[in-house]
Amino acid sequence: MDPSPRFELFVGIDIAAATFTAAWGMRDHPTTTPQQFDQTDEGFTAFQRVVQRVASPAATIIVLEATSTYWIRLAVTLHQAGYTIAVVNPKLLHNYAKSLPRRSKTDSLDAQVAVRFAMERPLPAWTPPPDSYHELRQRLMARDALLEMRQQARNQRHALRQWPVVIASVEERFADMIAALDEQVAALDQEIAACLRVGAWAASATLLLSIPGIGIQCAAWLLVTTLNFTLSESPEALTAYAGLSPLQHESGTSVRKGAHIGRGGNGRLRKALYMATLTAARYNPPIQALYTRLRERGKAMKVARCAAARKLIHVAWAVVKHGRPFDPNWQQRAQPSPESPC
Repeated sequence: MDPSPRFELFVGIDIAAATFTAAWGMRDHPTTTPQQFDQTDEGFTAFQRVVQRVASPAATIIVLEATSTYWIRLAVTLHQAGYTIAVVNPKLLHNYAKSLPRRSKTDSLDAQVAVRFAMERPLPAWTPPPDSYHELRQRLMARDALLEMRQQARNQRHALRQWPVVIASVEERFADMIAALDEQVAALDQEIAACLRVGAWAASATLLLSIPGIGIQCAAWLLVTTLNFTLSESPEALTAYAGLSPLQHESGTSVRKGAHIGRGGNGRLRKALYMATLTAARYNPPIQALYTRLRERGKAMKVARCAAARKLIHVAWAVVKHGRPFDPNWQQRAQPSPESPC
């Protein structure tokens, strides 16, 4: 079955900070020699002018790697021009390239690989996220950066205090820096909370905050990393996306490792959920019951918390998709009574 029957032209783009390299091809035709364009409005226009000589935007699919943030301006520009955009995880293209009989790696070859990848596989179309995404994401990223800076300052002040002689003015500068960072983090916390009260994602945020254990930061990260729960079609897929699904490792009769979560998935989402279990395991009845049961069975604390995080993301999925606040007794009411013939 043809994965992309409506497209005539397949374009692959390799992104760099100042330039991008593009190649394109049609079925049963050789891929063109890659061309380089500048990451500027003029470069975007020049690229579109060249590609439109071959096929219209409606008949073209363009594959981009999600490399850092360099791809975003180009993707938005091309989407607004009517092109179908597919944004691909660089790991997918990297692993696909390893399966091909090639040894060299250049921007030109990477662009050609992306063309071949697009011809062989059905790719979901990318659309720019809403304003709510940018409002939350940039504040969350800034907050993480400030927290890291604050911890570094605390560590440096701690190291300073270990010396037999401590210069008061130097220690005071560290104290001032930490206090200033505290103020900025607090200001961002207020802005993030305000963003969750308004905008396209306000209703989902209210539902998430009804779940004991999910606070402002966790709710914001859930909405941003899942695009308001639109990136995955099921809670199981969302669990895998967060990297919380246990992975089997078996081979023949000699390799029999226990299931464990890997290093893949969205690490920031996984961290937010894991931290949320610190509260959920105490105050959220279904999560508390699961966590306590696993600990009583001798499971390590980290294993029990990962299991709690998996259940928590299922609960988050359910309240948003069903549009109902958290109900700790929902499972009991959903089960048939003993007299029920079902």
